Amino acid sequence: MSDKAGAAAPHIGGRARLKVAVQTDPMASIRIAGDSGFALMLEAQARGHDLHYYHPDKLAMRDGVPSTLAHPLAVRDTEGDHFTLGEGARVPLSSFDVVLMRQDPPFDLHYITATHFLERVHPQTLVVNDPFHVRNAPEKVFVTLFPQLMPATLITRDFDAIRTFRKDMGDIVMKPLYGHGGAGVFRIRKDDENFGSFLDTFAALTREPWVIQHYLPAVRDGDKRIILVDGEFAGAVNRVPAADDLRSNMVRGGAAETTQLTPREREICETIGPALRERGIIIAGIDVIGGNLTEINVTAPTGIRAIRRLGGPDIAAKIWDVIEAKRK
Repeated sequence: MSDKAGAAAPHIGGRARLKVAVQTDPMASIRIAGDSGFALMLEAQARGHDLHYYHPDKLAMRDGVPSTLAHPLAVRDTEGDHFTLGEGARVPLSSFDVVLMRQDPPFDLHYITATHFLERVHPQTLVVNDPFHVRNAPEKVFVTLFPQLMPATLITRDFDAIRTFRKDMGDIVMKPLYGHGGAGVFRIRKDDENFGSFLDTFAALTREPWVIQHYLPAVRDGDKRIILVDGEFAGAVNRVPAADDLRSNMVRGGAAETTQLTPREREICETIGPALRERGIIIAGIDVIGGNLTEINVTAPTGIRAIRRLGGPDIAAKIWDVIEAKRK
């Protein structure tokens, strides 16, 4: 394919040259050392695909036709000098062969609206991940399809239900249902006398429910991020929290370590893999603590660069192999 659907595509080294758009946050804000989306950009460019960038604020739909202000993009693996943008032009989303939806949450109405725009062109334009299922599989809700793999979990903003859960579980962890990157994650011990004030504060800050889970002491040994590509295990990294922090997210100071999958973790991957493939989730990042599945991340999962830096597989290459096969 080229600029028009159905047109013959030029070829580079035996593969079709694709016109690729990346929907993401401002390029200058990207921390390239840990950004999986940037790894995908580098790999696409290395394969000779035509890269373009647009910010989700530049999406528009006129008379039912979605378009965006897109800029030709060149990327370099050089911190502080990692991109060059060409002159932008408004083009229909259908002019692209592939769109990578890589902006960070919050998973709010702005994010959801973008999925509606992208749904108008998918799958003729391959959107990664499928926008319909990204919208309908928020990470902390989608995971509840697999309760047998999870720690005890409650989703609510009802105080009485939370109190009962805490009484049953003892120590608990609370986090926003649509949060990301470890923001707003708290451990509450069974004897914490600030519990009531904590609930009042959370209730005043947001209208969304919370996720409340049984606290897993194994988190001190690490929170394993496992990447699945088209439903298959592709690589993993263990993220160990700092001594003074509950959260293991690398953006919160977690340390990355090499790791291998346990039999239980392989069981988790094999159980959820078919559900990911059925939903067109080409890139997923799951979180596992002590053999318990806690989240399935489908919006903009991270970990690809850390896995490669620690000597693991080149997951960006695997993802592009899948994308190119689907575009055939």
